[in-house]
Amino acid sequence: MAAAFGIERVGVVGGGQMGGGVAEVMAKAGLPTVVREINAESAEKSQAGIERSLAKALERGKLDENAHAAALANLSYTTEMADLADCDLVVEAVVEAFDLKAQIFADLDAVLDSSEAILATNTSSIPIIDIAMSTTRPEQVIGMHFFNPATVMKLVEVIPSVRTDASVTERITGFTTEVINKTVVAAQDRAGFVVNMLLVPYLLAAMKMYEAGYATAEDIDAGMKLGAAHPMGPLELSDMIGLDTMMLVGETLFEEYGDASYLPSPLLKRMVAAGHLGRKSGQGFYDYR
Repeated sequence: MAAAFGIERVGVVGGGQMGGGVAEVMAKAGLPTVVREINAESAEKSQAGIERSLAKALERGKLDENAHAAALANLSYTTEMADLADCDLVVEAVVEAFDLKAQIFADLDAVLDSSEAILATNTSSIPIIDIAMSTTRPEQVIGMHFFNPATVMKLVEVIPSVRTDASVTERITGFTTEVINKTVVAAQDRAGFVVNMLLVPYLLAAMKMYEAGYATAEDIDAGMKLGAAHPMGPLELSDMIGLDTMMLVGETLFEEYGDASYLPSPLLKRMVAAGHLGRKSGQGFYDYR
């Protein structure tokens, strides 16, 4: 089925929490998938994380033995960008930093063999056109924003820029719904797109409420879970997203809109400076150590 959209081999740049989840989704859908990491240590860590996730899926009956073995066989790992040359789709899933993403897209532009290859960014806030213009093929660049954990969350925001070819948008929308079985929300190329434009001010407001001493982290989260039927409280969710990511997204949205509700609080900045980034560091608004 993937071949119907011209996508038979996928690359993922960045194999961390988000990229690893995207790679697992692709591999389980039957697509040969190569994960590119910055160095051998990071590649080994990514492989261990994905294999751990697949083992849990097998243990819980979400995959049978054959599907588990097939997914593992579909995955490979590299530190060389050139190993993505024959991919039909590459999804970038690194930290939310424009300069880094722009450099990755320039590098991909130089190595991809096919002029029909699609370059997708998993950015949660940066305008797609800004990233696209670091390549010579902005018509082939699109936003493909997965949600964490990508193996569980059904949503993908598909965001074309003003330069994205309509056929690329159609291919990615069809591929996302029919091959990897996600639900697509079409978004305009405005910082934050749909979900984060609404979600981020809410999460930042919870941090400011906690910082001002209105309530404990536990009570803020319990209030939103039990009073608004949210599956996670805002501070729990921020810890899962990563507080460094929250700060970068807030800054990007503030730069775009000039709305003070997007400004990270002093507490958030101090926590990030201290290395208290949430679940991934073991310490955030809660202690995970």
